[in-house]
Amino acid sequence: MTQKIKITIMALLIATGASAQDKNLLDIRKQLDYCAVQASKTLQVIPEDGTSPRTVPNGSKEWKFVDYKDWTSGFWPGELWLLYEASKDKKWEKEADKFTRYLTPLSISTTADHDLGFQVFNSFGNGYRLTKNPQYKEIILKTADVLAGLFNPKVGTIQSWPHNKMGGHNTIIDNMMNLELLFWASKNGGDKKLYDIAVQHAKTTMANHFRPDYSAYHVLIYDYDSGKKIKGQTAQGYSDQSMWARGQAWAIYGFTMTYRETKDPKFLDFAHKVTRVYLDRLKTEDLVPYWDFDAPDIPNAPRDAAAAAIVSSALLELSTFTKDKALKKDYLAKSSKMLASLSSQYQSRDQNSAFLLHATGHKPAGSEVDCSINYADYYYLEALLRLQKLK
Repeated sequence: MTQKIKITIMALLIATGASAQDKNLLDIRKQLDYCAVQASKTLQVIPEDGTSPRTVPNGSKEWKFVDYKDWTSGFWPGELWLLYEASKDKKWEKEADKFTRYLTPLSISTTADHDLGFQVFNSFGNGYRLTKNPQYKEIILKTADVLAGLFNPKVGTIQSWPHNKMGGHNTIIDNMMNLELLFWASKNGGDKKLYDIAVQHAKTTMANHFRPDYSAYHVLIYDYDSGKKIKGQTAQGYSDQSMWARGQAWAIYGFTMTYRETKDPKFLDFAHKVTRVYLDRLKTEDLVPYWDFDAPDIPNAPRDAAAAAIVSSALLELSTFTKDKALKKDYLAKSSKMLASLSSQYQSRDQNSAFLLHATGHKPAGSEVDCSINYADYYYLEALLRLQKLK
């Protein structure tokens, strides 16, 4: 990291009130090295059975492992690819290739749910970006066609959970993240209709998935045949009307990415709007949110380091599209402080071999509450690399 970038980051942290300890700990190279050490520890405990690490429960040091069908299966190989990008160490390329190839069956499987983007683009997608391996490209293109099979033209969105009828065609806000797979495929040899599907999904979501203040519902239910919106509800948030932190984070990241891929100003404008309600309502000093902004037990509610990691990464990209200098500075300052907080207060260190503590998966189900989760680690690492690349 150049001295100029260090000075810029220090100034941004000072502007947002970060402590001297935070400023010292936001040494990006140091944090990347920390992630490499932690990932090396994890590699030593993964069984040779095609599984990958998903979560470390609160109070435990032991990873829980999942197979390629799990919705989070792409994050671990994605982390390995990002470590390879950060270091150019062939060790990481070898391990990333190994765990990525475990996911190959997803490209030929019956359409199961929308998570193919998380699974395949974070793994094969990062792998192809860094190596241009034609085998990876073939898998990505096949998987994009599988994902497109969930698109309902009467509704205008990809169905998220076909196995869960929920009284109609269901679409969750997380699905915005999986559009990147379709955008990429449409521009790299895939069917051009994949681009149109992704755009239509984003437009339909923009029109229906948000309350008047631009906070997101987790789930939208549509009539299968008429395409009309039936209702908005939650699955993992506190209530149907609450702002679930990670859901809003998916919206910020997803619409920022959609603007990048389309250059349509309406998506950029919407990305700013869904970001504004998140930042305006974020009252924690360290800028790491409670799992739901409307949780009734705040300030004793669990935090969600995963949401903070996702938003910090998204804000860095959104800042590059922002012409307003004051707003751009705000995004950079907030993102830098989020990363400083995660680095100084939320790292797992010797408690387990994940990168971060205090992520929350599915609080209403009592699942993965206040624990380490692979997608928190993935977006934390991605954000560090994005910040490093900013000049």
